[in-house]
Amino acid sequence: MDIERARELLATHVAMGSGYNRNAARLVLAEVQRTHGQQAVDRLIVELDLERHFGFKPGQEFLTP
Repeated sequence: MDIERARELLATHVAMGSGYNRNAARLVLAEVQRTHGQQAVDRLIVELDLERHFGFKPGQEFLTP
């Protein structure tokens, strides 16, 4: 998944803001981490303020199930 697509998906999940969206956002971040690394994940967390919305912190690892 490219970063721009991940950004779009995450923005949609933030807008909806439910617990299901938190889990979906976690899966998106896991894919970004696998493909682009931790720095890309941290940038998205900061850029989209995912710490405030979902409690994700920069440096947090996201693994696919």
